[in-house]
Amino acid sequence: MDKIRYINLCIVEFGKRYGMPPTMAFNYLKHFQGIQFLDLCYEAEHLLSLDDAIHDLATYCRRHGGTL
Repeated sequence: MDKIRYINLCIVEFGKRYGMPPTMAFNYLKHFQGIQFLDLCYEAEHLLSLDDAIHDLATYCRRHGGTL
């Protein structure tokens, strides 16, 4: 349950940082494998600050074709 809450928090905060509603942020992250990144790297990412986690998420998505 904590993992689901954390992923949801990251989606919402990612959207806030880049000016998009949560559904648009989810679609972006899903398309550029950000959701998969959060799932696979949860053990390390949830120990970081939220700002660091959002930065890592954006960097990962850019590597997979994202343009934010």
